[in-house]
Amino acid sequence: MARPASKPKPTKSLEQTLWEAADKLRGNQEPSEYKHVVLGLVFLKYISDRFEERRQTLEAELTADGIKPERLASFLEDRDEYASHNVFWVPELARWSYIQSVAKLPDVGQQIDQAMDLIEKENPSVRGVLPRNYGRDGLDKRRLGELVDLIGSIGFTTTDDHGADDVLGRVYEYFLGQFAGKETGKDAGAFYTPRWVVKLLVEMLEPYKGRVYDPACGSGGMFVQSADFVTAHGGKRTDISVYGQEFTDTTWKLAKMNLALRGIEADLGPRSDDSFLADLHPDLRADYIIANPPFNVSDWWDAKLADDPRWNYGTPPQGNANFAWVQHFIHHLAPKGTAGFVLANGSLSSKTGGEGEIRRKLVEAGLVDCIVALPDKLFFNTGISVSLWFVSKGRDGNGHRERKDEVLFIDARKLGSMVNRRLRELTDGPDGDIQKIAGAYHAWRNRDGGYEDIAGFVKAASIEEVKQNDFILNPGRYVGTADSSDEDEPAEARLMRLSDELLTILERGHDLDKRIRQGIGGLRGGR
Repeated sequence: MARPASKPKPTKSLEQTLWEAADKLRGNQEPSEYKHVVLGLVFLKYISDRFEERRQTLEAELTADGIKPERLASFLEDRDEYASHNVFWVPELARWSYIQSVAKLPDVGQQIDQAMDLIEKENPSVRGVLPRNYGRDGLDKRRLGELVDLIGSIGFTTTDDHGADDVLGRVYEYFLGQFAGKETGKDAGAFYTPRWVVKLLVEMLEPYKGRVYDPACGSGGMFVQSADFVTAHGGKRTDISVYGQEFTDTTWKLAKMNLALRGIEADLGPRSDDSFLADLHPDLRADYIIANPPFNVSDWWDAKLADDPRWNYGTPPQGNANFAWVQHFIHHLAPKGTAGFVLANGSLSSKTGGEGEIRRKLVEAGLVDCIVALPDKLFFNTGISVSLWFVSKGRDGNGHRERKDEVLFIDARKLGSMVNRRLRELTDGPDGDIQKIAGAYHAWRNRDGGYEDIAGFVKAASIEEVKQNDFILNPGRYVGTADSSDEDEPAEARLMRLSDELLTILERGHDLDKRIRQGIGGLRGGR
């Protein structure tokens, strides 16, 4: 009997191929350190390729104009010819051809550090941002040389086999996500918001034009997706102005690199800093705020914040920053602005430290526009369930229909597909999860959107109904259950989720059993 034909293996993407090769060269480097090594080299290769491409184009143009060969050199060294095309000026000893030529030498690390210094001196937008320390003793120079060879094999020019300008952006974002998944510890992966969460926020907000702000901007993913949204809808990246702030210095530098290589001009402040204690954009009033602030931060408070003007709806509890973030966003919104952000689910119902009162005042002020309950396991660094909040000023018609006496609740907990045991993604495309959620919001928010409640998924509730529910904002309280007795969740996904939950319970049981045995052993040993 003939065996059934085996399924062909899926072709690996450029990003996957690059990542697997780069990860093999990591050796004993911690992912949190290695990401700066890899992403710095990717950045260097990209700007060098773009520089060489512009140089060749310029040489062809000058030759066609009849410029004599002996005069070409001076024209080719004119920095304005590069800056006017949004291309970094790359000094000779920082060009990839030179770095490649020294890749097998013992001092390759020092040569790369020198290249980073030279680029920063010539390009103010990345001054103080690029990674150094490639020459340190702990970095294996043979592996570093092989990494240079690997990244050197990928072209980033617009005519290259691997596509257009956004190739580096794709590689950079893919690597950020992979590093986020590999890091361990309390703050692991905090610099990165998975692209499906970012895309959902952006698709719902639709930031066509105006000021976009993220006061917890991580590596800048919200800005990149916003700029992509604008260009995908026929606009120009310059239609939006980008403002951000980031607390962690190395992450702030990642964001500066990420935006610089994509040609997105952004004001991320002169340094990394705390958005609560050192607001770097105090006078900014943004049309759109898009953010994924850290969840449930307990050590955020300082006595200086006691009478802060941002706490219009109540002083947030000192042990949890969730409603400090919410009020920071509202403070920075323009009169008709809208904010979309991620919060832990506890913020929907908590009454600790006055959070219930703050939530009540926000609802009664007509600011809460929409709440979306998301499925669990959407993030690399935590398995907890989260929600999207949308707060909006001028809900009596800020370009959309009047809706100040309503709140839209969307229960999307059954959506998403498992990528692996630890991670779930929201699908994209015309019939995907992202469109289903964003489409429901737009149908409700827009004039003549044809909105209808869908049992078990979406419900437009009156403020009075929210009041009757004691201002608890869990969507499950409002949307009811689906009419169909069949669950929306596909059988395969349900099986994977239940298996995962069982394994988690068994692992916890194993840990508990181990601790009990150790405790009993200690008691016996103490006799």
